[in-house]
Amino acid sequence: MVMTDEQIVLTANQAFYRAFEKQDMEAMSSLWSKGTASVCIHPGRKAVKGWEAIRTSWEQIFKATQYLEIETQIISTEINGDLAYVILTENVMQIVGRRRLQATSMATNIYSRMANQWYLIHHHGSPII
Repeated sequence: MVMTDEQIVLTANQAFYRAFEKQDMEAMSSLWSKGTASVCIHPGRKAVKGWEAIRTSWEQIFKATQYLEIETQIISTEINGDLAYVILTENVMQIVGRRRLQATSMATNIYSRMANQWYLIHHHGSPII
């Protein structure tokens, strides 16, 4: 059975959250475009641009976090040529130090198709207040 582009993008999106939840830097690295134009905006933080800076931001999050659980709910998926976006809510529960933190964010993940593979080029999470 051949997967549609939408199914492939949603599978990539699932892989992103699995890598996030498992704090798997190798998996995270395989999902992101290594381009200098890639951008990551963690909730409540400034934009981080370029893969090297993005990688460092994830490493810092993983280092500070003992445990993560993430539930997502897809709101919308759109594909236009070699660009796709997924809009969703993220329910993140994490343990940092001895504190249990829970947050719900709106997120947009933008993917670009390069050499028949979808890569994350933009992640933006904003807390829902």
